[in-house]
Amino acid sequence: MALTLLEASKTNSGNTYLAGVLMKFAESSDILRSIGFNDIEGNSLAYNVEETLPGIGFRGVNGSYTESTGIINPKSENLVIAGGDLDVDKFIVDTMGVGQRTTQEAMKIKALAGAFTRTFIKGDSVADPKEFDGLQKRLQGTALIENHATGAGLSLIKLDEAIDAVDGATHLIMSKAMRRRLTVASRDQAVSGMITYDKDEFGRQVTKYNDLPILIADKDNKNDDILPFTEAGNTSSIYVVALSEGKVEGIQNGGIDVRDIGELESKSAYRTRVEWYTSFGVFAPNSASRLKNITDAPATA
Repeated sequence: MALTLLEASKTNSGNTYLAGVLMKFAESSDILRSIGFNDIEGNSLAYNVEETLPGIGFRGVNGSYTESTGIINPKSENLVIAGGDLDVDKFIVDTMGVGQRTTQEAMKIKALAGAFTRTFIKGDSVADPKEFDGLQKRLQGTALIENHATGAGLSLIKLDEAIDAVDGATHLIMSKAMRRRLTVASRDQAVSGMITYDKDEFGRQVTKYNDLPILIADKDNKNDDILPFTEAGNTSSIYVVALSEGKVEGIQNGGIDVRDIGELESKSAYRTRVEWYTSFGVFAPNSASRLKNITDAPATA
């Protein structure tokens, strides 16, 4: 069973340090707060995706059926190695306390969360073989919906179409700027849009559209926007996902590992290594969609 990082932190309550690390990861990324992770053995996961159902017909008395079988495509997801080292000078620890290492570790965790979030959306294993493919590259065909042929402000009817394209949709993923366009539209009687609000596990406000929580893909580990209006024609995209069992899920081997390497021989500093063997998969058809060609302009009905 896939567990979100928040759920995993509760199962590691006996290890308060690890539980705190998992909580920090979840707090640093809406996507990491919401997606479940399955622990796997080895460095890859092979699975089958149902593509075409077998045919069904009717027969007469003493007649026969036409034989038909479904089409199943075998796929696999390979784990990638994400993480990094951080060194804190011994002088800083001796003069300012060991809490300085904790502060740096929290910053490293935030950076890793930002890197995962960016890769979840924009990852391209051809451009960088060390990372996994993100939703932008994975979603093609009927999962790719045009907001407008050449770009226009968000169309709510097209957003509803993108939601309908996903079986059991659970969340929307977008930028803060796109969320603002939705909330402004909800206050315009000529456009409207069902906007409600809730609280997440950390007490922060969550905006919902048609009862689907909006997850913000905000900044990556380099403090760059993940979903700016820089796609073709100065546009951006909204993603609709089913973050649920057997649909869109993360995979990992061993969970997030934060190790104290100790004092280095090569220099007077203490090293901490953060590492995670991870990836994700779209494990069923119609589990995610992308609404593209949205410009930074007022939304329309």
